[in-house]
Amino acid sequence: MTLGTGPGGPLEVLVVDDDVRVARVNAAYVGKVAGFRVAGQAHTAAEALAFLEDARDGQDARDAQGAHVDLVLLDHYLPDETGLSLVRRLRQLGHHTDIIMVTAARDIATVQAAMRHGALQYLVKPFTFAGLRAKLEGYAALRRALEGDGEAGQDQVDRIFGALGGASAGPAELPKGHSALTADLVREVLRGAEGPLSAQEVAERSSLSRQTAQRYLKLLERTGRVRLSLKYGETGRPEHRYGWV
Repeated sequence: MTLGTGPGGPLEVLVVDDDVRVARVNAAYVGKVAGFRVAGQAHTAAEALAFLEDARDGQDARDAQGAHVDLVLLDHYLPDETGLSLVRRLRQLGHHTDIIMVTAARDIATVQAAMRHGALQYLVKPFTFAGLRAKLEGYAALRRALEGDGEAGQDQVDRIFGALGGASAGPAELPKGHSALTADLVREVLRGAEGPLSAQEVAERSSLSRQTAQRYLKLLERTGRVRLSLKYGETGRPEHRYGWV
């Protein structure tokens, strides 16, 4: 796993897809996710490599206006070589930009190879905006978890791996009987809160019943998107409070 280190500000994304229309749609999706910005688009492996080389040259020259890439959304089926072949070449050339595979390739061998070559996530086409947003938010959470130097205790290690694992549990992959719209509503309430909330507070702010809010909070907590904490009072059982990771 390789986490790129870039300057402050939005995380810059290079969208690579051989289909110009698909690349445009994916770029539009990225632009709608807070904290991310599209650095560019490429439609072949050669174009992607050239873009990343230019970006690295700009950084090496300390060019503040030069392109910068934190993350590549990479299709596997490119006209000049496969996405996985490109990943291998990038690593051989010393590029440490992070990779999320975004592809219709769903055979186990390709998925395994993507993991072994350091892809952080794997999103199968076709997908929804909510599905891509979940991957990007999981990636952003991983970046935050890895900020700073020094050694990590077990709690921090758990948060790091939880952030990465949580990225695979987006609204598009909810269990049967759950609504992506309701999950989005609960998520937005938690993201907009200044601190952890109780199930009752989430219910009031989202206009849901407490039972429904509790059900979705437990689901999001199981997938690593929400952190559960306990608030102890003078008497009685501790109150469960939920915060967005």
